[in-house]
Amino acid sequence: MQGEKMGFQAEVGRLLDIVAHALYSDKSVFLRELVSNASDACDKLRYLSLTEPDLAQGDAEFQVRLVPDKAAGTLTISDNGIGMSRQELIDNLGTIARSGTAAFLKQTTGDQAKDMALIGQFGVGFYAAFMVADEVRVVSRRAGEAEAHEWRSDGRGEFTLAPAQRETRGTDVILHLKKDAAEFLETDALKRVVVKYSDHIALPILIGEGPKAERVNAASALWTRPKSEITEQQYGEFYRHVAHAFDSPWLTLHFRAEGKIEYSALLFVPTAKPFDLFDPTRSNRLKLYVRRVFITDHCDGLLPAWLRFLRGVIDSEDLPLNISREMLQHNPLLAKIRQGVVKRVLSELQKKADAEPETYADFWNQFGPVLKEGLYEQNDQGDAILSLARFRTTGAETLASLADYVGRMKPEQDAIYYVTGETPEAAARSPHLEGFRARGIEVLLLADPIDEFWVPAVGSYKEKPFRSVTQGGIELDRIAPANGAAAAEPAPAGSDALVALLRLTLKDAVKDVRLSTRLTDSAVCLVAEEGDIDINLARLLKQHKRTETDFKRVLEINPAHALIRALAGRVGDKGSSDRLSDAAWLLLDQARILQGEPLEDPAGFARRQSAVIERAVAGG
Repeated sequence: MQGEKMGFQAEVGRLLDIVAHALYSDKSVFLRELVSNASDACDKLRYLSLTEPDLAQGDAEFQVRLVPDKAAGTLTISDNGIGMSRQELIDNLGTIARSGTAAFLKQTTGDQAKDMALIGQFGVGFYAAFMVADEVRVVSRRAGEAEAHEWRSDGRGEFTLAPAQRETRGTDVILHLKKDAAEFLETDALKRVVVKYSDHIALPILIGEGPKAERVNAASALWTRPKSEITEQQYGEFYRHVAHAFDSPWLTLHFRAEGKIEYSALLFVPTAKPFDLFDPTRSNRLKLYVRRVFITDHCDGLLPAWLRFLRGVIDSEDLPLNISREMLQHNPLLAKIRQGVVKRVLSELQKKADAEPETYADFWNQFGPVLKEGLYEQNDQGDAILSLARFRTTGAETLASLADYVGRMKPEQDAIYYVTGETPEAAARSPHLEGFRARGIEVLLLADPIDEFWVPAVGSYKEKPFRSVTQGGIELDRIAPANGAAAAEPAPAGSDALVALLRLTLKDAVKDVRLSTRLTDSAVCLVAEEGDIDINLARLLKQHKRTETDFKRVLEINPAHALIRALAGRVGDKGSSDRLSDAAWLLLDQARILQGEPLEDPAGFARRQSAVIERAVAGG
């Protein structure tokens, strides 16, 4: 029957090209992905049938069936789950409506090994079929509908949709296998793959047709089994099933809560950062079951957004089976489960941080920015998150905790100092750090956007306030220079007059001009007046069009710098006013450049710079 041809969404076409041509080391993972999808389809129908029993009428024994056909060269993966309508076939197989897809695909390079690593983070799902198939047909009938439809494609840019025949609800995925994938027509090979990857799936997986079909998996919910009976390999395969991931779990948490409320949890912290970790919805990906019946994988009340990197299953004994997803959000039992899970996860992370600091550093580099969101949200776990937080600093090569930092503070130091930047390396280059380094004062190097928000929200740690080094009001003179370095020289004659001249010249461009105690090498820097918005935060807000305000800053000049000393010596010289005026604006522009801010008047900067160079060359 002639069908309607449609083109793949551009992102799907690129994804298929990578999957179909990448030399993945174990192509059998395609079967894991397709069986996992079939299992999900059955879980969804099982949940819907609690309130709409007619949807599963006549065939309530959910199963997945694999049917190899050597004569036709096909392998069919069939389920009796929820099925798909015509529009759902288009939406699910012709487009990727997941936020971040385009950004993810921009990271692909053409290097097969690197691209497959990215694919692993993304989760190829259905498209893994094209690793082994020249053509894929999908025949599906949605539960409750009379019509079936066929989706067909060779993965080369187009797919075809046509009416089809299917006696019952569910989906058949028919793979026309490539010649080098003929092994997947052998029953023994299919058994090995199912046992390796899908033994944990909690519904029967059959191989063959009719009464001769053989069940090949244990079909028991893994999270209900004792930990002593489960191998690391089984945990790993269950993680890859539930997370649709290709990496291995960094941490596995398997526990059962008993008492007033009872639930089982099998949770995983990924090793690799999921591609949608910073999706604006900030949704979690945990699956909620009630007495082994799947309820939903979109329950935001189950986990705070700042733990959304977790994957896995929570199975409640107490929630009602027929609870709606809307009612879930306000259920007090769910709130108690959430509280218990959060405490357990943070406790296990703390144990890992204490016992394996180097390994924990890998976790923090991947998921620290997300975990720190919990500090900004001001919840009752703030102290636990602060204990888990790790930072790059100017005083150590390895990540440091706040407890480490406080333990290394100078006796005269009364605050925890930090500097923000686009990267830790950029933050470490800030001229504001010069005086702190000269005195051996350690400074936290913060580079995550959330740092601009949680630090002022938290305010202090162990009664030590957080202070930005770019803020005014910091009195470094109270702390002696480190390693016996000489104290700063007194300001040269003419310094006060120079400050007055700079104030007069720059009066509309800066908030004030002051002599600096924080600079040792640079001539100038900009600082935020005490109580004003931090400089890096203002830049972030402007970048994201959250403010149009131009915040005036204080210009600090270093009286010990040769340039400032020379300028101070020229104040009052006959005919120096124009030159000093040019110098004033050049100093301000230099400070802006050091701060990473754009110049307000690039043409004026170029003109003044040319004039100064011209006078220098002419010996004037």
